[in-house]
Amino acid sequence: MRYLVLLSLLIASGCSSVSLNPLDWFGSKDSGPKMAELPELRSTIPVRVLWQASVGPAGNGAFSPAVAAGSVFAAAHDGTVTRMETGGRQLWRVSVGQPLSGGVGADGSLAVVGTPEGEVIALDGASGEMRWRARVSSEVLSPPVIAGDAVIVRAADSRIFALDTRDGKRRWVYQRAAPSLSIRTPVGIVVTRGVVLAGFSGGKLVALALSNGAPRWEATVALPRGATELERVADVVGLPWVTEREVCAVAYQGRVACFDLANGNPLWSRAMSSTTGLDADARFLFVSDEKGSVHALDRSRGSSVWTQDRLFRRGLTAPLALGRQVAVGDIQGYVHFLARDDGSFIGRAATDGSPIQANPVRLEVGFVVQTRSGGLYALTTQ
Repeated sequence: MRYLVLLSLLIASGCSSVSLNPLDWFGSKDSGPKMAELPELRSTIPVRVLWQASVGPAGNGAFSPAVAAGSVFAAAHDGTVTRMETGGRQLWRVSVGQPLSGGVGADGSLAVVGTPEGEVIALDGASGEMRWRARVSSEVLSPPVIAGDAVIVRAADSRIFALDTRDGKRRWVYQRAAPSLSIRTPVGIVVTRGVVLAGFSGGKLVALALSNGAPRWEATVALPRGATELERVADVVGLPWVTEREVCAVAYQGRVACFDLANGNPLWSRAMSSTTGLDADARFLFVSDEKGSVHALDRSRGSSVWTQDRLFRRGLTAPLALGRQVAVGDIQGYVHFLARDDGSFIGRAATDGSPIQANPVRLEVGFVVQTRSGGLYALTTQ
């Protein structure tokens, strides 16, 4: 039997979704293989906490901070939204007056969050005052993306909406059929060069025109396989990773694959299963798999460079490439630093002991993580 037993079935928008919250499937200490102990550090790099703050607990969400205009924007389940300087000084803190399920998207002038009821709330970036509210079709789990004069919002029922930044009025909506069973995870979207890139259930990666939502191309990251509905779940997770010429994505129970950004033609793929996503640098593509291993792949052809498997069952975030290091958070609130060239452990930092569910977000110097208890930690190895 697979050690990853996904039993938490939730009903959303008329279809079933499987929770990939690490607390759901790693929560029992008495069943299945045990979480790996913290590896011994033989040599370490200096890790500094630049600053720390608290925004509030995430509840069942995986809130991701946004970095824009020299600030960090963060939100909590209870409706709190805050803006802080990247040096840690709070600029404003407000409550939207209702629970939140997704956020934050920000560009400095606007900060946008979403609710379990499908409401999108836009706040003034300078003051935190309410700008507008709009409605989409279902719960908002991932941070909205502000692209020029449009706010791109993904709903949990596989619809993508473009809203006007001025008043929240709908410009276009992209809709595709949702499968009978999918994973409940804050899979995000990336906007680049006039194209919206989004991964979907069934292992599909889609490019849409930012101007009108028309499909540009569709590519297959993974094909559903297996005898049961649960075995056939093969959903793209995390954020696509994009350069000028290529886009890469990874799917749960599927593959990691890279495609030509212009037309979606496949460049390479290999078997992989992730619940969180990937990152890359000039040479390597880094993936955290569902079992807790971190993989470095050659970016040009997908061949394996190294695998670090001593974080088994530690509920890892997607990796963050940081020059000569790779950082990854875990379910106990630790941030692990791996050597970029061979995957060896070279550093570790503790936060507040609660899970780091949202992926680390890059700062101009270092990066910031948000814990399930609401802690914000800005870390650096410089």
